[in-house]
Amino acid sequence: MTTLRIATRRSALALAQAEEVAELLSANAFRAEVVPMSTSGDEGAAATDSPTGMKGLWVDRIVDALRAGDVDLAVHSAKDLPAEELEGIAIGAVPQRADPLEVLIGREERLVPGMVVGTSSVRRRAQLLAGFPGMGVTEIRGNVDTRLRKLAEGEVDGLVLAAAGLDRLGLGEELTAPLDPELFTPAPGQGCLAVEAREDDTRVLGLVSAITHRPSRVALRGERAFLATLGGSCTLPAGAILRTRGDSRLEILGFLSAADGKGLVRERLAGPLDDPESLGQVLATRLLDACTPEVRALVESARPT
Repeated sequence: MTTLRIATRRSALALAQAEEVAELLSANAFRAEVVPMSTSGDEGAAATDSPTGMKGLWVDRIVDALRAGDVDLAVHSAKDLPAEELEGIAIGAVPQRADPLEVLIGREERLVPGMVVGTSSVRRRAQLLAGFPGMGVTEIRGNVDTRLRKLAEGEVDGLVLAAAGLDRLGLGEELTAPLDPELFTPAPGQGCLAVEAREDDTRVLGLVSAITHRPSRVALRGERAFLATLGGSCTLPAGAILRTRGDSRLEILGFLSAADGKGLVRERLAGPLDDPESLGQVLATRLLDACTPEVRALVESARPT
């Protein structure tokens, strides 16, 4: 039986994601070995230390091990990948997407004026400020357990987190309510796992293709194209979600705004199933055309140099 070595970060969520892929490979008669690793981001490096910005810090050493042949595969949360493809690396598989939506955890069953919501995401902060007047938003960091502890201690009234991460950690019972993507659009790639391999390793790419879920891969292609068109920065208040409608159509919803939620614009587009990249690119371009000069300046300043 073929053994495939899977690199991943050491966090509880990253390990759960890698084990999910390992189980899928085992079901297809491939033995999998999970190889936990630390990245520069785990060790506190600054975004300026990475040519691909903050996102690159969370994958750098994993990608180095993959390129060197020390491992066969790498598993990432797709929303954490740099928007531009990395040299010599290919996304070999995208398993079936978990719930891509955002959820509220808190003492209230919905977002209401006067609540103080904790988040470290500029995308979430912008949508909270734009869509829910009277909402207090405060910076909160740490892993999911740390954030839940701060909620229990009363530091905040609520948290906005990804449903997929909670489910993979077995914390689905913490959920208060899902958030409507029409008001709270998720990050591109949220809920998707990206299984990377060396682009010249045709044997491994052929093996892992068995665990790809085609609609999930199509969605990821379109959402990554949207993000890449905007410059790919994780500091940009932007989101997108692409879904299949029927047998032959795609629909993508996206937003772009200033960091404080001002000038927020949302748009929805539909297109053919065979070209998700163009749909994502067109959506990003239309949002840029519709946004204020201040937001366009923010996009330009966030582009990698």
